[in-house]
Amino acid sequence: MEHVNLKGLGTALITPFQVNGEIDFPALSRLLDYQLQNGADYLVVLGTTAETPTLTVSEQKEVTSFVIEKVDKRVPIVLGCLSGNNTRAIVERLKTEDLKGVDAILSAVPYYNKPSQEGIYQHFKAIAQASPAPVVLYNVPGRTVVNMTAETTLRIAHDFNNVIAIKEASGNLAQISMIIKYKPNYFQVTSGDDAITLPLISLGAVGVISVIGNAFPKEFGQMVHSALSGDYATALVLHQKFLELYELLFADGSPTGIKSALNLMGYIENELRLPLVPARIATYEKIRSVLQEVKR
Repeated sequence: MEHVNLKGLGTALITPFQVNGEIDFPALSRLLDYQLQNGADYLVVLGTTAETPTLTVSEQKEVTSFVIEKVDKRVPIVLGCLSGNNTRAIVERLKTEDLKGVDAILSAVPYYNKPSQEGIYQHFKAIAQASPAPVVLYNVPGRTVVNMTAETTLRIAHDFNNVIAIKEASGNLAQISMIIKYKPNYFQVTSGDDAITLPLISLGAVGVISVIGNAFPKEFGQMVHSALSGDYATALVLHQKFLELYELLFADGSPTGIKSALNLMGYIENELRLPLVPARIATYEKIRSVLQEVKR
């Protein structure tokens, strides 16, 4: 199985909605143009940032097909909707889903069930054995409640060579360092948190799957690539440029903050699907102020 290169900036795309709540495909088209014209290395479709749990399976398929056709193989596409806490359902979907045009799938640690480390291993074993596409693990204990330990990640990585990477969003630098040190050579570690991308690259991560990249693919991508090339002085200047924005984009939840930013930039309506709601006015205005600073 071909190993997809996840080096650099992967943008975790939002799903724009019209005021009536339907998917705004013209806005999605504009966002895709913006990403492709400004150097995003790959795109993650239907991840957490896309509000995927609020999309029907039919809508998920529509968005996937739209992005694949629009991107036309110019950059890799990682599909993020194949997660869940029902292993059997994911396996069945992998067997029936048309993944033509998808370069890899992103699958998060199961939520709510609170599986043991052995349960997490068996869950991803089943996914790895069923998936026709390379698999990217996603460890995000802030959302799933359960942390996948370095030992479990390494066990999966060494046992299944179609598991090619992990998006690590535990924030635990010691844990992530252990994965980087003992992983197979082909296995890639990418940051799942914009704010700690720079230190993780210094430890050996290959880049980031980014929320802020929706709004600043060129500038944030430059930060990532500067760090990857060893130019940490330039990377640090760019990293510090985004410090306030890192925090603000998550102040009222995600993708609430990034949708506020994209609305202020004129790309989308400021619409989300329940249970998510738009940012508070105070947060929205703070984002407006910081955006003006970042653009300088």
